[in-house]
Amino acid sequence: MTAPPAPPPPPPVEKQLLDAAAPARLSRFPAVVALGGGHGLAASLAALRLLTDRLTAVVTVADDGGSSGRLRAELPALLPPGDLRMALCALAADDDVARQWAGLLQHRFPGTGEVGGHAVGNLLLAGLLETLGDPVTALDRVGALVGAAGRVLPLAAEPLDIEADVRREAPPTRCAARSPSRRRPVAC
Repeated sequence: MTAPPAPPPPPPVEKQLLDAAAPARLSRFPAVVALGGGHGLAASLAALRLLTDRLTAVVTVADDGGSSGRLRAELPALLPPGDLRMALCALAADDDVARQWAGLLQHRFPGTGEVGGHAVGNLLLAGLLETLGDPVTALDRVGALVGAAGRVLPLAAEPLDIEADVRREAPPTRCAARSPSRRRPVAC
């Protein structure tokens, strides 16, 4: 006869304190709007969701690299889904089902074939964006899957491209170096 399984260890003290203070903490903290994209926004949202459930992420739609770039090349009107997906996953609830959905959305297919390198969430969002025709509704639907603590909105309703016109000034005619024997600038 085997002994019953041991109970799971208690959560870390920090989590116990956060959980105990959650109702008061969440209601007192002001609403927060976070702007940006990529890993920086996702990290900020993951931290902020510990303080408030009154979060809105306004996410850039100019990503043209990796999976998002490949999807944009194939479907030019598609909002790049990568940064939107990362924001949704950062806001995911702490329960097992929500974390499992968030993990699935972040999963990337291996290999170099047609789906190699694509995140499941990018493909899901691409399909929802295309079939629903409304990015806010598509993001709200995926937010419901992960139990998002807040909302994710696109910065624009259509994909953006960031451009810069960089002008180089003429190089200086004199160098800022000074000669040890003279107290004036030396020509370079």
